[in-house]
Amino acid sequence: MAYTRFGEFVRILRIKHHEVMGDMAKMLGASLPFLSSVENGKKNVPADWADKIAAHYGLTPSERQELDEAIEESKIQYKIPTQNAGYNQRRAAMQFARSFDEMDDETAMKILELLSKKDGDNQ
Repeated sequence: MAYTRFGEFVRILRIKHHEVMGDMAKMLGASLPFLSSVENGKKNVPADWADKIAAHYGLTPSERQELDEAIEESKIQYKIPTQNAGYNQRRAAMQFARSFDEMDDETAMKILELLSKKDGDNQ
């Protein structure tokens, strides 16, 4: 079974604190199957979990940063708000979404380079 970086992170926390998955699910206000789905990368980590985990386990600032990075790396879905986007921005977002599954690494790198240049223009 493949685990996400988030799944690995929270498993280590549970072991260090002598807790089982059910203890963590209860603390998070989630069902055991839902927590399992999140750890296995079938669902995104809910937004309020990072604060709950950090508070419950007393994470240091560096541990909290590691948790946040693990959550970001484990995301399976992203939302792009388009309510303030122009027509061409919406078209670009839709085309990107349609093309994403077939995109190769070379194309992804070209897009990253293009966007990095654009970010550099705004600084």
